[in-house]
Amino acid sequence: MVKPLTFKGDKKAKKRKRTDAGEVSGEVDESKLKVAKVEEDSENDDSWVSADAVTDVAGPIMFVLPTTPPTALSCDANGKVFTLPIENLVDGNPSSAEPHDVRQVWVANKVAGTENYRLKGHHGKYLSCDKYGIFSATSEAVSPLESFVLIATADTPGTFQVQTLRDTFLTVKAPTSSKANAAPEVRGDATDIAFDTTLRIRMQARFKPRIKASKEERAREKISRRELEEAVGRRLEEDEVKLLKRARREGDYHEQLLNMKVKGKHDKYS
Repeated sequence: MVKPLTFKGDKKAKKRKRTDAGEVSGEVDESKLKVAKVEEDSENDDSWVSADAVTDVAGPIMFVLPTTPPTALSCDANGKVFTLPIENLVDGNPSSAEPHDVRQVWVANKVAGTENYRLKGHHGKYLSCDKYGIFSATSEAVSPLESFVLIATADTPGTFQVQTLRDTFLTVKAPTSSKANAAPEVRGDATDIAFDTTLRIRMQARFKPRIKASKEERAREKISRRELEEAVGRRLEEDEVKLLKRARREGDYHEQLLNMKVKGKHDKYS
């Protein structure tokens, strides 16, 4: 389930920690608690990172458009789609963009049984592109008009193309108005990949598979000598501690643990 969106400076509600029977009785598995804490931290991680691959894209995202200054694909409560300047940037770098306005945020999900994506705005309606290349966000259901293909740009890592099912691309065009503050126009009628169709996707870190997996992996690697000795049931030599820690990293921890328990019994009765 997608959690409510938060921005920098928002106060976080404290979560009640669950306890199981083992914790109540004082028999706490510290390694499990470490992994649980990392999982909870991952769930609460509201920082934004760049998507590196199409498979990363999930949950709340932000499309950073190739404009100067950088703008984001946005929509209002009436479903009008437009470009909105990005305020949260580090040294003007598009790769550091974070939304400051909920209108800049879309929730990305795959359409079941396909490789296509649907993009829901903050108001619960889906992004759509008609046959003329005009975007809107007024649809409550998903049809081919509300389905998009995300394509990684071959020669520019970390950037993407948004393609409609008519094989046209989302693109940004210069303002049609002569007014000084006129915003760039976003359309979906580009027939070729170009600089104006190439954008970045920012997403919440907790939805990025590789970040979540690496945090959990690091947590599993962190285990004390005391925990290992309690698991084996005896004092361990330094080389045995190193062996078990390496086994946790490489995935054969339980096998090595069993071997040491068996070895300990043999030594005891030999």
